[in-house]
Amino acid sequence: MLKAWHLPVAPFLQERKARLYITLWLAGDDLPEKVMMRYERDNEETAVEMKRQRASPAKGVSAWRAAIDLSEGQPRRRYAFKLLWKARQRWFSPLGFSAYPPARLEMFAVDRPDDGPHWVQDQIFYQIFPDRFARSEPRKPGQDNVYYYHAAKRDITLRDWDDPVTQEEGGSTFYGGDLDGISEKLPYLKKLGVTALYLNPIFSAPSVHKYDTHDYRHVDPQFGGDEALLRLRKNTLEAGMKLILDGVFNHSGETHPWFDRHKTHAKGASHNPQSPWRDWYSFSPEGQALDWLGFSSLPKLDFRSAGLVDEIYEGENSIVKHWLSEPWRMDGWRLDVAHMIGEEGGAKNNLIHVAGISQAAKAVNSQAYIVGEHFGDARQWLQNDAEDAAMNYRGFSIPVWSFLACVDNSDEPQQLDAADCVAWMNQYRAGLSHQQQLRMFNQLDSHDTPRFKTRLGEYVARLPLGVVWLFAWPGVPCIYYGDEIGLDGGHDPFCRKPFPWDKKQQDGELLALYQRMATLRRRSQALRAGGCQVLYAEGDVIVFVRVYQRERVLVAINRGEACEVTLFDEPLLAGCEWQRLEGAGEIAGLSLRLAANTAAVLRSDY
Repeated sequence: MLKAWHLPVAPFLQERKARLYITLWLAGDDLPEKVMMRYERDNEETAVEMKRQRASPAKGVSAWRAAIDLSEGQPRRRYAFKLLWKARQRWFSPLGFSAYPPARLEMFAVDRPDDGPHWVQDQIFYQIFPDRFARSEPRKPGQDNVYYYHAAKRDITLRDWDDPVTQEEGGSTFYGGDLDGISEKLPYLKKLGVTALYLNPIFSAPSVHKYDTHDYRHVDPQFGGDEALLRLRKNTLEAGMKLILDGVFNHSGETHPWFDRHKTHAKGASHNPQSPWRDWYSFSPEGQALDWLGFSSLPKLDFRSAGLVDEIYEGENSIVKHWLSEPWRMDGWRLDVAHMIGEEGGAKNNLIHVAGISQAAKAVNSQAYIVGEHFGDARQWLQNDAEDAAMNYRGFSIPVWSFLACVDNSDEPQQLDAADCVAWMNQYRAGLSHQQQLRMFNQLDSHDTPRFKTRLGEYVARLPLGVVWLFAWPGVPCIYYGDEIGLDGGHDPFCRKPFPWDKKQQDGELLALYQRMATLRRRSQALRAGGCQVLYAEGDVIVFVRVYQRERVLVAINRGEACEVTLFDEPLLAGCEWQRLEGAGEIAGLSLRLAANTAAVLRSDY
């Protein structure tokens, strides 16, 4: 049987004097007579014959090498391997062997040169829903003012921190978390291993979630106002932490002066056809404003308007640029429902505008991180470089839910075995360059989903498996606030409970696991930058290895009973002397013994 190995990292890639040397390993009784590498140069496929090397990387393995000239062509280098015999051929790509050439977006891809943002892959993110993380004392003027919330048709509700979350008035119920509260908890986050923060919207808005923006240029007084954000920015910089904001540019809130549904201004677009902002929104022939998914409090912005484009991202002092500039110096944007931004009440010309937002951000800070929210397939945006990364629901979260919780994103039954799960995850990431894979935003849950602990249901004992997977799979891990201490909760609003700061209400063992995995990742170049090769995927067991130069990190996920699996005689594992770092698993020769319901992590620097 013929076997092949290639990952778009060292030792398979070496760059010397503007040339990229690419190596393929082959083993088996029926080696090809010739190997060609097919790569793209300015979107045109070019064939280069690979030369068999004299030195063998491992017993029974042959190495074949070819080079690409990096002084020409586009930065994204796509390639695959064509194996030739006298009367037949086979192709090798990230999805394995095939009898026919792989599709363009199923080839290996590496970015050379890589424009970044280079800092992202080294981070551990922490997502904070500001009202529910930490409340500072004493309170400042304006933080606890009660006002009428039109969308709920009632006054807002202020609750004590320990009051339970209820289904009623979820969007109008406040617990008093704020930005100074986050500042006070930075030592806790640093001890956890967090190096970057993603905040849900902080700009002035009437709801607790702030996705109904009233003013894009000022922080909500309930969160402490602009001064609190300046303090948080100063404190995060001193702590060595990055900070990205939530950009809600698909729609505004109904109270925004541009729209002004409740007629507090004379020029609001909702009631004034002559409004200077009228074309910033879409209206039906009857004059009804088009909204987002039936939420009348969220009128859809229309990017046909040159004025809106200038205000949101293109102008010299646009909203996108403003918050990346002095004195704020934010490190990037998460784009809410990025795939829905567009024209005429829909997503027309969406890619143009998402790319425009990204380009505007990078005009201020070339290393700004632009991550889009996509529950579906995000690769269209990533392959066109409209975004640096996406919230990786389709490529990480949903497959993990399906395998460990046995339900899909709709909470419907999903019986997924290891082979299908791996096929799903590998097929998804095959369409991305290696650098894009490393920057994907991986989460077990978020403010828009049930907590992972709750989603697991009867399989809650598998929670630690998901945690290890989060820190070990290609991509940057993000912890949703409270996950690390065992916070539970179903769909909104229950996934947005206040953080329980009383240690008696915290899962200390789970917190310790998060801390260990954060430390392990920080110390491992393979986990932050390495390639990923699945070694075994059958039944209840998935085994993969992260590879970077001489470092190997082997990860085994076993959702079932105690077992012993036999690994293929992998040259990637040749010469490895394994040290177990996490979980209950041991390797003896090619046999991997795993305890029941465990995620084992082993490392070798041979």
